[in-house]
Amino acid sequence: MKGVERNLRALPVLHQECLHQVSPTGRRTNPTKVSGSRTRDSLDISVLDARHHILAVLESWSGMVVDKLGTTAPPRTVPSLARFLRLHLEWLTGQPPAVDFADEIEGLVVELRQTIDPEPSDLHTLIRQCVVDNCPGTISAAPRSSGRAGSSSITCSSGHSWEMREWLGLRKLMERQRKGLNA
Repeated sequence: MKGVERNLRALPVLHQECLHQVSPTGRRTNPTKVSGSRTRDSLDISVLDARHHILAVLESWSGMVVDKLGTTAPPRTVPSLARFLRLHLEWLTGQPPAVDFADEIEGLVVELRQTIDPEPSDLHTLIRQCVVDNCPGTISAAPRSSGRAGSSSITCSSGHSWEMREWLGLRKLMERQRKGLNA
């Protein structure tokens, strides 16, 4: 129970800390713009997915507590949900899914720590099924260099590729797919 409590205390801090990873910015030593040169910003959707995932999991467990104990639901924020679950931790650990709860909370902590400080081999973690109809491939969440200097793309294991300017549209397709709608 101590490990679960420690993880619940760590989640809000890790959730906030991973915001710095959404769009990493390089430190500019020379702010002078040279004609023809520009840096391209990158957006790491795996960080956004991790942040969404933690909220969904904490909401789910909090919903179970609210349903079973008839208590009022906490606000829909990671700090509030984690605090609520800590308050009901003794009850939760006495329930049949207690091991699942502990494993899931530990998994969230691991996921966020890897998001904040990924190992080199974790940079291209596969997280989603490709959004192209009938494609069996999986989309890599972290952008990879596509060979041209300064450009990045997200790729599917079957060869589909999306350039940076297409990422927001890709994100919408992934959301639709997650909700089970036809894109």
